[in-house]
Amino acid sequence: MGAEAIQPAVLLVPFPAQGHVTPMLHLARALAAHGVAATVAVPDFIHRRFAAATTGRATGATTDGCGGVELASIPSGIPLAESGKDAEPPGFGAIVHAMENHMPAHLERMLLTGFRGGRVASLVVDVLASWAVPVAERCGVPAAGFWPAMLASYRAVAAIPELLGKGIISESGTPAVESNHPDNDGNDDGQDKQVIRGLRILPGQLELSAKELPWLVGDSATQKARFAFWLQTLRRARAFRSVLVNSFPAEASSNTASADDDVGVQGPRVLPVGPLMLAAGGNAERAKCEGGETRSSQENPSMWQADETCIRWLDAQPAGSVVYVSFGSWVGSIGHDKIRDLALGLESTGRPFLWALKDDPSWRAGLPCGYAERVAGRGKLVDWAPQDDVLAHEAVRCYLTHCGWNSTVEAIHHGVRMLCCPVSGDQFINCAYITRVWEVGLRLGSVISRDGVRDCIERIMDGAEGTRLKERMEALRQRVVTAEAWCLAQGNVASFVDEIKREHPLLMQIYNIL
Repeated sequence: MGAEAIQPAVLLVPFPAQGHVTPMLHLARALAAHGVAATVAVPDFIHRRFAAATTGRATGATTDGCGGVELASIPSGIPLAESGKDAEPPGFGAIVHAMENHMPAHLERMLLTGFRGGRVASLVVDVLASWAVPVAERCGVPAAGFWPAMLASYRAVAAIPELLGKGIISESGTPAVESNHPDNDGNDDGQDKQVIRGLRILPGQLELSAKELPWLVGDSATQKARFAFWLQTLRRARAFRSVLVNSFPAEASSNTASADDDVGVQGPRVLPVGPLMLAAGGNAERAKCEGGETRSSQENPSMWQADETCIRWLDAQPAGSVVYVSFGSWVGSIGHDKIRDLALGLESTGRPFLWALKDDPSWRAGLPCGYAERVAGRGKLVDWAPQDDVLAHEAVRCYLTHCGWNSTVEAIHHGVRMLCCPVSGDQFINCAYITRVWEVGLRLGSVISRDGVRDCIERIMDGAEGTRLKERMEALRQRVVTAEAWCLAQGNVASFVDEIKREHPLLMQIYNIL
């Protein structure tokens, strides 16, 4: 048989966090459905946690049970004691050190040795895992990017050179122009917002403050380190010919710049594939486009063991009565005072609530004394919830969220209104879209109070404002889950795979010569 008859092998490298690995797995399944042998390569500490959290999985190169996608483990150099199933995931600094200093040599051996019947035809790299780009260049393997967040946040990051050139941010990435923009939804005429809007990277109504740019995380030293990380990422991303973006038509169309335009003067081709990333891909519209079957979210590996009693508890609640609260898998604690006021606000509503709250002192020490016992029956606290199943449940009406992109997309997919409490990173851009552009949710102020939490929940759950949010959410959801959106995303994936297949025979000849 000729090289053309062999499925080209594609290796996908996510940034090692749950919010990045999950959409990368969805992308791998979409690629596999178009005739490539897809493998997702994760660091060993992620692989071990997947194996521990998912029954029936072995260690080593394992099949994830969906469309022939495999999981491969890359040694990270992080000691087992620091990355066992009961330990917290490594911090950002430890992960960056592993990616830059330990993992490249192991990835290079994988690319040169080949697997699944042949050499690797293409590498798909999470933009935040740019450490893999120089490895691909050394091995002569074409590399494409994957951005697991919304297109708007990608444009904001890609605009860093222009923000520097116009003096909007300093060389360390901090705002060079002070903003009076408040953390709530008040009016403001801060100069930095006007300049950012003028760059055409975000819609005018976003009114994003320079203090809310994605790389401004932590204290000043942390911000400086993260900005250096982003500058290095941008330099490496120049090698991408294409970037697959976890975006959808309703998001892309609300940008001032077209989704089909290059990002930057010599930017890569941008291919939105968001509709294929929705939840576990279990969508009736998918069948209309490609005749595929729906899947259960149980087929998605997780770094944490979800508390399955959540669904039984929800089954006992009236339809549209529950407030679901979660700050995601990798957000630092919002502080004991905010946790306390949030807890008291939820209690004061008198409504049933499900709160996915890490069983960790940095989070739970902020709860009022005896809180869990006091709200038992009406309020349920769990360490980790099966989020997609929770948001799909008819009992859930409101989602109090940190506005992580995966969480945002899942809420839109299931038509659940949002109460936004962004913490860091791209969450501020996501929140601005939710509250200002799409108008499908409300934002808590930066000062969380019991009364503020109660009042916002009441506004979302009932009354004229709740009805308006429901109507806006349903209109947005219809634009996201339509067969047309699915087919557009499928067309982008097909175009990307066709390019790989065209180059595959030539690559095989080069490898054979070498």
